Amino acid sequence: MRHHLVVNLQPIGMIYEVMDRRLRAPSPDLANVHDSAQKINGFARAALNSCLDVVTWLAPEENAGTAVADGVRECVGLLATSLSFRGYAVRNEVAQLPGTVSRSAMRNVLTAALIYSTDQSPAPAELVLSATQEPGGLRLVLELRSTQGAQGFASEAGYRHLEWPDLQALAAAESVELSQAHGALVMLFPWLGEVAALQPGAAIRAGISSGSSRAR
Repeated sequence: MRHHLVVNLQPIGMIYEVMDRRLRAPSPDLANVHDSAQKINGFARAALNSCLDVVTWLAPEENAGTAVADGVRECVGLLATSLSFRGYAVRNEVAQLPGTVSRSAMRNVLTAALIYSTDQSPAPAELVLSATQEPGGLRLVLELRSTQGAQGFASEAGYRHLEWPDLQALAAAESVELSQAHGALVMLFPWLGEVAALQPGAAIRAGISSGSSRAR
């Protein structure tokens, strides 16, 4: 999140240095200076929009939705660099699908699922994401596959590792059905508009019930 907050501010300093050199010239090219000033204005607007968007991670907009591919791409983009340094590659095979899901649910549950998977399995590994459209919602599958290669930069995590009950609690809070199948995490996100029809914890209880039925 810190990177997302400052990424659009970095070019402003570089452009300022260029403008400063141009203005020190005996005969400044004011057209180029004006062009640089416009670029600073554009980057400042982008930085403001980026900051406002990051704030919505901490204070979600009520009933805000996201397209499937966009929501997955946003979560992967937030973590991809950090995961890469730790020896994990992310393969996003999620195509654009019709329908909208809760942006808050996608952010909280998918991001936590990516962190949980890497907390529980050592690097090097590949995280593969795929999705299908179902009548009951978006079925998102996260599979972790061990690979050959560098282990990345091993370091102590700056947080307590996520455990399965943590992930269950986050999913229940967002009315997302969560399960494990053949070593993969399966998340069922209700389509936006159907979320209100679900009672808190109903999705998890349904998942437990169906899992018990399969066991019987």
